[in-house]
Amino acid sequence: MAEFPDERQLVVRAQSQLDQWTSSARIEAYAELFEGDDSILSPEEVQLLDALDSELERRGGDGVWGTDRYGIHTAGTSSSDTSLGVVCVYHPQITSDSVLRGRDSLDDETEERLNAALWRYSERVATLIEEELDEFIRQTQS
Repeated sequence: MAEFPDERQLVVRAQSQLDQWTSSARIEAYAELFEGDDSILSPEEVQLLDALDSELERRGGDGVWGTDRYGIHTAGTSSSDTSLGVVCVYHPQITSDSVLRGRDSLDDETEERLNAALWRYSERVATLIEEELDEFIRQTQS
């Protein structure tokens, strides 16, 4: 039990960096997944998500790209030598009753493709944040 206070302090210090890591990870994940020839969605679908994002931000919300939420957990990870990891605690999702749905109706196939892309995006962001966390831990412990 002697390690608990050290781990707790490490989590507190890491959480103070979480917003910064999340911001940069979102930018990187968006570029990887939605820009260029290897985009996981068509240009029209990316434009639709970006339009929903703008509409939600105009209403005073976080938009599509700021709705995802992440947390640091202490259960351990398979990609790290530490007991800390990152998890997406809220994945943005478009549903018939969701604020992300917007005014326009989407067909089921498009809705599913957009939701799958948003899930993949959130998971990629979590992975990128965890890489930052791992580096933070390495620097802290050296």
